[in-house]
Amino acid sequence: MSLYYEAVSFIEPSALQTYSLKSRIYNAKNLKSTPAQIFALVSEASKWSPILKEVVEKSQLLLHERKLSPALGLLLVHDLLLAKRGIAAPASHPLRLAVERHKARAQAEFTKARLRRGFSSVDALRQHVYQGREETDVPEQTQKHCRKGITPYQWSHPRWVRINSLKTSLVEQLATTFVGYRAVERLEEIIEDNRPGQASEILHIDLHVPDLIALPPLTDLSTSPAYRNGLLIFQDKASCFPAYLLDPNIEDRDIVDACAAPGNKTTHLTALRQRSQTEYGQQTVWACERDTARAAVLQKMVTIAGAEKIVTVEVGQDFLRLDPEREPWCSIGALLLDPSCSGSGIIGRDSTMSIMLPSKEASAAQTTQSKKRKRKPTQDKVPRNIDTPEQIPISTTDDQDALRTRLQSLSTFQTKLLLHAFRFPQSRKVTYSTCSLYAEENELVVLAALGSPIAKEKGWRILLRDKQVDGMKRWEIRGDVAACDGDVEIAEACIRCNKGTKEGTQGFFVAAFVRDQDGSVANEDEWGGLSESDS
Repeated sequence: MSLYYEAVSFIEPSALQTYSLKSRIYNAKNLKSTPAQIFALVSEASKWSPILKEVVEKSQLLLHERKLSPALGLLLVHDLLLAKRGIAAPASHPLRLAVERHKARAQAEFTKARLRRGFSSVDALRQHVYQGREETDVPEQTQKHCRKGITPYQWSHPRWVRINSLKTSLVEQLATTFVGYRAVERLEEIIEDNRPGQASEILHIDLHVPDLIALPPLTDLSTSPAYRNGLLIFQDKASCFPAYLLDPNIEDRDIVDACAAPGNKTTHLTALRQRSQTEYGQQTVWACERDTARAAVLQKMVTIAGAEKIVTVEVGQDFLRLDPEREPWCSIGALLLDPSCSGSGIIGRDSTMSIMLPSKEASAAQTTQSKKRKRKPTQDKVPRNIDTPEQIPISTTDDQDALRTRLQSLSTFQTKLLLHAFRFPQSRKVTYSTCSLYAEENELVVLAALGSPIAKEKGWRILLRDKQVDGMKRWEIRGDVAACDGDVEIAEACIRCNKGTKEGTQGFFVAAFVRDQDGSVANEDEWGGLSESDS
C-alpha cells in the first residue's frame, strides 16, 4: 500500500506545485515505490478525477470506510475500476478489502457516470478523458492567451517529429519510414485521430517549420530504426521556434546555445545551419550545460543526431561565467537562450493540473437525499452545492504567494541571462524563449532587457514581425499587448503558443533581438563573471 500513501503526498497542496509533477516525484527521496509507478498513478487519476469523484460520492465509500481520506479513496477506486491488475496491494490488506467490498456499487456508479456523458463504451469514455474534455480548471494565463473561439484543452496533443536533416531528408523519410502514410492538409485531422489502441497512418507536413511533421497522438515510433538511429527526433513544434527564428547562417560565425540540455534545440540549430551552407570550416556550435548529469544527456543526443563534428559540449559550463571578451567567446555571432522557467506551458505540467477530490459531505448529502425521496422534499430542503468540485490546484493564499515569489526569482535570473547575452561583442542575434505561460517570464523580461543600459549602448532592438523568417512571420499568435505596456509593435514581435488548442503546441514564448553593428559598454570594470547566486 506504500504506493498509494506516497502518491497521496503528491496530490496534497504544496508550494512545490510550481514544479512539474515528474520533477517533484523523481527528485523525492526515500520512496519505497518507483517514481515511475507513482507518476503514472497520480497523472492518470488526475485525468479521471471528475468522474471518480462522482463514483466515490454516490457510492458513499467515504461514509462507510472512515479510514479512507478523499485522496486515498480516489486513488484506490481508480485502480479498482481502471487498472488492469486492480489494486496494487496484497489480497488480504485491510484497505484493499475495504474498497473491494463496495466494488459492485462503484462499478454501477461508474456505468451511470459514463451513460450520463452519453458514451456507449468505456473505450469511448477513455478517449473523451484523454482528450482533456473532463478538464474543468483552465488557468487564467491559458485563457488569456487563447484566441476568441478557441477553448483551452479542447484538443489532444499530436506527436511532433522533426526530420533530422543532418542524416536524412523529408523526401527520404516519406519514401521509407512513412511509406504508405496519407498526407492530410488539416492538422485537426491528426489531433482528432485519438482512438484508444490504434493510430491511423496519416501525417501532416507542418506549414511553419521546415522538416517537421505531425502524427496522431497515439503513434509510437520509439522502436523504429529511424528513431533509434537519430534520423527522427521527437520535438514539440513550439520547441522548434527558437532555432528557426534565430535563422543561423554563414555570417553568424560561431553560435552559443546557452542552456543546452537535453539537446533538441542544439541539434535543430545545427541542422538549420547546415541548410544555409555547404561547408562548416572552423565554425562551431558551443553547447553550454552547467549540470554534469544533464550534459551527459546532451552529449548523447548530439552524437545520436550526428552533430558531434559541429557541436562542442561545454560540460559543467555556467553561461554566466563566460567572459565575452576572451576567445573563443569574443567571436560568437549568435546566441540561443532557453533558460530555466516555471514550465507552466508544458503539456501535463501539474501546476495547471486540477485534481477533483470527493468529499464526505457530498456523500452524506446523497444519504439525506435518499432518505427523503419518499417524502418528496420541497426545494428549500434539498442540499445545495453538493456538486461543487473540491479542487487542489495552486489556489490557496500561501501557494499563490509562493508562485509569485518563484516567478519573480525566475524573471530576475532570466533577465540577467539575456543581458549577459547582449555583452558578446561580435553577436548580432539572440533568441530568448521559455515554455511558460506567465508574462513575468516572457513579455516583462523582454521589456526589461530592451530598457536596459547595455541594450541601448550596444544597439540591441527586438526583431520586428515583418523582418522574421517566413514561417515565424506567418504564425498568428503574438505577444500580450497589455503585458507590453500597450506597445503593439513589441507585442507583434513576440511569439506565443497556446497550450492544448487546435494548433497542437505546448505553451511557449519566444522573441528575437538583433543589432546592426558592434557596440561597447562604457566605463565597465574588468569582467569578473556572473552566476545565478548573484541575483
